[in-house]
Amino acid sequence: MTSNPYPLGLRLHGRRVVVVGGGAVATRRVPALLDAGADVLLVAPELTPALRARADAGRLHWVPRRFAPEDLDGAWLVQVAIDDPIAAASVSALAAERRIFCVRADDRSAATAWTPAVTRHGPVTVAVLGGGDPRRAMTVRDAIRELLAVRLSPAAATPTPDRSATSTPDGPGAVLTPDWPGAAALNPDGVGAAATGGGRIGRVALVGSGPGDPELITVRGWRLLTEADVVVADRLVPGLLLDELRPDVELVDASKIPYGPSRAQEEINQILVDRALAGAFVVRLKGGDPYVFGRGGEELLACAAAGVPVTVVPGVTSSIAAPAAAGIPVTHRGVAHEFTVVSGHLAPDAPASLVRWDALAGLRGTLVILMGLKNLAAISRTLIAHGRPPQTPAAVVQEATTGAQRVLRSTLDAVAADVLAADLRPPAVVVVGDVVHALDG
Repeated sequence: MTSNPYPLGLRLHGRRVVVVGGGAVATRRVPALLDAGADVLLVAPELTPALRARADAGRLHWVPRRFAPEDLDGAWLVQVAIDDPIAAASVSALAAERRIFCVRADDRSAATAWTPAVTRHGPVTVAVLGGGDPRRAMTVRDAIRELLAVRLSPAAATPTPDRSATSTPDGPGAVLTPDWPGAAALNPDGVGAAATGGGRIGRVALVGSGPGDPELITVRGWRLLTEADVVVADRLVPGLLLDELRPDVELVDASKIPYGPSRAQEEINQILVDRALAGAFVVRLKGGDPYVFGRGGEELLACAAAGVPVTVVPGVTSSIAAPAAAGIPVTHRGVAHEFTVVSGHLAPDAPASLVRWDALAGLRGTLVILMGLKNLAAISRTLIAHGRPPQTPAAVVQEATTGAQRVLRSTLDAVAADVLAADLRPPAVVVVGDVVHALDG
């Protein structure tokens, strides 16, 4: 006779959690552990780019090798995120010997702990266990999520995902298509999939996930994400959104770490086209807005050339959201009547740069620079050389709208040195202009 599991909320802040495996499953599970404040030790020979970025940023500890028994020293919980049943069973057995609960993505029946389907609404957290049936757990969870949205946000016409929103249990899931009146409007002609040759092809949605907080994805973007068969995600998408995906969703990590390993854009385009031509609904999940330095236009053109229907869901761009999160309005009455957003990924003297830095130096409004941390010293010198006052206020906002947000205020002539001293890292947004102090007391 099978006994019922004992439900328990784990307070993991500062406590060691060992994750074995560095692939797609770990990419989906680690963000929730980090959100809980866990001290995550990730053991794997290789990592996805998204996990590598978290390791490089100091968010977790990475041991680049296969699992060893001593990795469990001091652990409170183990998550096995590998698909090798023999290796997974070995980790699970060692954890049992040490009386450490173990979650197994490969075999729920052999695990000593299960990851429930979770929904969060402010301070309310609801975890659903479906007696080992993930489909049942997800169905109940989604019903509770919608009820919470209606009861706690009665003015909302449609349920809005809260911060960290929902997550799915380990094990096989089910395709749950929400009753969404706008689903027929995915393409201009109202058709969700197009016919070609002897069958029907799928479709692609380019979805902006916002600046970092998972709650800042649009309602439409979130709903499409829940319907996806395949999700192709960038490094800058909120990690907790990936934890919401159904277990059967194919997650393709298309992370692009600045000045590090990257997946060629042509390969990303081909993945979108190939999966859609095979009949899948593909969500290309991008940080910020798909078109603001996101190369969404190239992806749309590639899909259009292959006859794949595409819809674009705008996202909250960090060029506005990051300054706002730091208390900086990009425009303010009597201070700035304009703002300009530029990419700083190329140095001002780079032959391939399309930015007229000399012209920007003569503007009186706000200058917002994305991807400019590496070239900030050269950008500052160029702006000053062309007439921007050295004492112009400047600010840098790192990882805006997330729990790791940091804000540095300085001046144009000193900001590059201050960034180095403070060890600020990408992703970061630079703001130049008097609006930096517009809301100061």
